[in-house]
Amino acid sequence: MDEFDRQAARCVFVGIQGTTPTSAELDLVRRGVGAVILFARNVVDPTQVAELSRTLKSNALGPLLICIDQEGGRVQRLRPPHWTAWPSMRRIGELDEQGGVAGMNGTAIVEALGRMMARELSACGIDLDFAPVLDVDTNPANPVIGDRSFSRDPRRVARLGVALGQALERAGVASCGKHYPGHGDTTQDSHLTLPRLAHDPSRLWEVELVPFVAAARAGLASVMTAHIRFETLDRLPATLSPVALGMLRKDVGFGGCCISDDMEMRAISESWGVPDAAELAVDAGCDATLVCHTLQHQHDSIDAIARGARSGPLPRERLLEASTRVETLQKFARAASAVDPAAAPEACNPEEHRQFAALLADAIARIDRPKDPTEYRV
Repeated sequence: MDEFDRQAARCVFVGIQGTTPTSAELDLVRRGVGAVILFARNVVDPTQVAELSRTLKSNALGPLLICIDQEGGRVQRLRPPHWTAWPSMRRIGELDEQGGVAGMNGTAIVEALGRMMARELSACGIDLDFAPVLDVDTNPANPVIGDRSFSRDPRRVARLGVALGQALERAGVASCGKHYPGHGDTTQDSHLTLPRLAHDPSRLWEVELVPFVAAARAGLASVMTAHIRFETLDRLPATLSPVALGMLRKDVGFGGCCISDDMEMRAISESWGVPDAAELAVDAGCDATLVCHTLQHQHDSIDAIARGARSGPLPRERLLEASTRVETLQKFARAASAVDPAAAPEACNPEEHRQFAALLADAIARIDRPKDPTEYRV
């Protein structure tokens, strides 16, 4: 293994299949991948997740991030009865719009929420939460974002999203704002096809990019790209677009780690193939590529990135830059010795968290929403 292999492996974040890693998956970890992402298929209870995290970390040759999507609402891999159920971010945005609850505005709510989320994640050995969602909820027909977004108001999304990300990071869990440059206005799901948006640059700066500028100014640890073709920027999806990713660095001013969405989603895999797309994403400006499901794709993606740097066309300085940014993000990675499976259950879904979730649920139930005209008589 040469330096190109080591750098390439660090730039690939992978998923595994079960609740314990196979020998082949441990070999992949020992190859030097930058992170492992957990899904519902990997989760039983806090003790098991913490033990899984500790096992993965103890087999890594260096720091290893354990990642998860724990947003609240529809997207939370860790659920009751073992973990606290958090409301969707749309409901938090509505509470903020209504003035908050129990003396807390929306900012204070998400700060408490981030602290509590981080406590449960940390106890299970999880270092990076793919949250907050920074997409602006401008399209009621959006099949994949919707209530995952805080609001249709970009300034509210920016304020609440940054507050959540900062709260997670103050508590020791890296945040990841998603999905740059903005997935909120699509009518298609990039898991299934390549969505396209024709917004002109002025619209993007007034709506979609507002939360990402705020995240850049706040210094959040990472952002995740969207597999969307923004037609006024480039013919390529943002994940593979030097134009979109150059704008992230130069105009948005983001200095943290840029992580692709899953390269096995059909928006990417059906047109470019996973390994080639992984190399193209790094070349375009992504620092890490997610390959969430297939062991062969994971190995092939490392090989493609390393080969591209070794022989071209991937500039060697670009791979070094990407690998260095991942290495900086890995400062959030706990050592295996810091993960205690026996202590994990006590930190997950404790009374304080259940009471806070109940307070939010009660306030959400009382929100004054417009009445459905088909449900009442005038």
